[in-house]
Amino acid sequence: MPHATFDGMTPDRLRELIERFGRLAIAVVGDFFLDKYLDVDPRLAEPSIETGKTAHQVVAIRHSPGAAGTVVANLAALGAGRLHAIGLTGDDGESYELRSDLGALGCRTEHLHGDPSRMTPTYLKPRDATDPTLAGEHSRYDTKNRTPTSPATQRKIVESLDSLLGEIDAVIALDQVDEAECGVIGTAVRETLADRARRHSRVVFWADSRRRIRAFRNVIVKPNQFEAVGRPNPPPGDEVGWEELEASIRHLRDRTGAPVVVTCGPDGMLVSDPKPTHVPGVRVDGPHDPTGAGDSATAGAVLALAAGAALPEAALIGNLVASITIQQLATTGTAHADQLPERLAMWARQRG
Repeated sequence: MPHATFDGMTPDRLRELIERFGRLAIAVVGDFFLDKYLDVDPRLAEPSIETGKTAHQVVAIRHSPGAAGTVVANLAALGAGRLHAIGLTGDDGESYELRSDLGALGCRTEHLHGDPSRMTPTYLKPRDATDPTLAGEHSRYDTKNRTPTSPATQRKIVESLDSLLGEIDAVIALDQVDEAECGVIGTAVRETLADRARRHSRVVFWADSRRRIRAFRNVIVKPNQFEAVGRPNPPPGDEVGWEELEASIRHLRDRTGAPVVVTCGPDGMLVSDPKPTHVPGVRVDGPHDPTGAGDSATAGAVLALAAGAALPEAALIGNLVASITIQQLATTGTAHADQLPERLAMWARQRG
């Protein structure tokens, strides 16, 4: 087992941290996707006159910011004071929808750079309008850029980050694109983050990456348990033992030169500082949807850190947030600050 287990937080301490959220300014730099849902009514399906294939009928279209945008949505729902998006979109309808959705959340988008040569990354999600469960989801269609992001665009990203560093409390870097150098967090941006984190110790720097978590330096990194031990594509049913995970977190801590937060699904998180500590998760009953859970946990944890929380306290708040968002089906959920005290009480009851 890990060396320690986090033993809790008082309601007064949680309230103290939450009350500071509204004074914080956060920049989210990375891959902003559009989550776009097509609600299809199977009762209206008809054959195509031209091909004879089924013409599925869309009765509603919903969209919201995804990937880095999911982090923004949760920061906004939790009551963050000022939010800035730093990233890249195409010059297309999806860019318009993404920018509109971010603006509706109160997030500033002047550092979300447009490039007519790029597509706005989009997760297109057709789903059965008569079935609200996960079984109602159809196959997804993804739009991503698969050519390298230009040096000129990477320079714009760096310039935007530098222009904001004097007025923000935290930077969250989200590297969503699998293809190397094809997203916002390429080598140049990643090296800039390492340098600025070293020079701006007052600012919380936090990074999450699907494929390149070991390439970050000087910033808090948040891999899941499989990424932490070098298994980014685990087979179904795969497990990571605590002993293996604790050894990996120590190695990753030495490699990156900054704290490590490992998400462990229902088991919560394992944090490296001040010593390896397990922060148990909140057990929830009934159906749940893990889509965006890690991003929502990031939002809660980073706000807590910027508000003055210790790393185990921040991980607990991230766990509380994720336990709320996973109960929202067929959408990318968010949690609100006024929901957290009840979740803390639930967590405490489960801990006995």
